Amino acid sequence: MQAKRSAALALCSLMLIGCQTSPSDPAPLPQDTTGRCDAAAVQGLVGERATPALLDQARRESGAATARVLRPGDVVTLEYNAQRLNLTTDESLHIQRIGCG
Repeated sequence: MQAKRSAALALCSLMLIGCQTSPSDPAPLPQDTTGRCDAAAVQGLVGERATPALLDQARRESGAATARVLRPGDVVTLEYNAQRLNLTTDESLHIQRIGCG
């Protein structure tokens, strides 16, 4: 008799677990208010040669959270990130365009 009760209790527990609801839309993550990219602040670097030091300087001066160098032929993701600075260069790594995204 005890075994039947234990089995019934286990079965009921499993059924109740299946009835639990989960939120359909999870709570949004808090937005980071830092890292606002301002490409206008570093437009004076157009024509300069992109180096790791210059990339870090441009990131800091623009207020961006991250930065990257985009060379001709580089494969890039298309997601927009307002906190990222992009330095687009030519083959010799001279900056041709600066923008956020």
